[in-house]
Amino acid sequence: MIDQFKKEVDEGLSNTEKSLPSKFFYDKTGDALFVKIMHLPEYYVTRSEHEIFKQQSNGIITALQLKPDTYFELIELGAGDGLKTKELLKELNREKYKFDYMPVDISQNALNSLEADLNIQLPSVSIKKKQGDYFEVLESLKENEHPKVILFLGSNIGNMSDEVATDFISKLSANLQEGDKLFLGVDLIKPASVVLPAYNDNQGVTAAFNLNLLYRINRELEANFNLDAFRHLPEYDEKDGIAKSYLVSTKAQKVYIAELNKTFHFQEGEKILMEISRKYNDEILSKILSKTDFEIRDRITDSKKYFANYILERK
Repeated sequence: MIDQFKKEVDEGLSNTEKSLPSKFFYDKTGDALFVKIMHLPEYYVTRSEHEIFKQQSNGIITALQLKPDTYFELIELGAGDGLKTKELLKELNREKYKFDYMPVDISQNALNSLEADLNIQLPSVSIKKKQGDYFEVLESLKENEHPKVILFLGSNIGNMSDEVATDFISKLSANLQEGDKLFLGVDLIKPASVVLPAYNDNQGVTAAFNLNLLYRINRELEANFNLDAFRHLPEYDEKDGIAKSYLVSTKAQKVYIAELNKTFHFQEGEKILMEISRKYNDEILSKILSKTDFEIRDRITDSKKYFANYILERK
């Protein structure tokens, strides 16, 4: 992992338009900060999707065309703490559906915590946790022909460009059978007055979350980033529906990364792209899916229509 971290940091900071890979936000400190972000009043994303699961679990089961007497595998990619999924698990358990819940996460600690929590809250639910890369796990499950429902929630797909998202969904479909479902959570296009505060909260938690990646580079790659010399800046274009988070250099400065034996130069006002968060509508998602083996079967939204969960079926 450290070699990959070094490689991607080097590549990102060497580009004319500097960037850092958002997947490295999530060390122990980053995990804790993101949990705080999810509970911020400005951060509607988690709250909106949680409402869908809490109030419409029966509708989700109907839309997925699940049958109580037909066994299936419920596979969640990037399960985390399973906050939203627990609402669905409660309903499936109450109605005595036959299934195994398979949370997949890169963090063994997150999986162990989720399993311990579910063993207390829902002891009769069968849990088969899977640690590792999404596609490696799906490849290992491909041999059996059990019906599968994949959960990919939280608009995590929005951190990818449309081209990368197309490739990602295509790879998912390659590991599934005809008729298998993908339950995909996406953030919908909405006004900047709603979106921008979600990425620039009054408490500065989102800023700390972004700056923590510089701290991680300092710690793990022996760099000398001065965190006080960078400020957090979110941007959002309502027309294309893409939010971006930047760290901006507040002065001309040099940063040395010992593990790379390289010095990187920053001009005053120069930006580092930290994260992209794509927002969607039916047209954008349909265009992405047109190059994959999935098609839209249904869509469920929260009461404010801020968020949608699409039911996609493998053709």
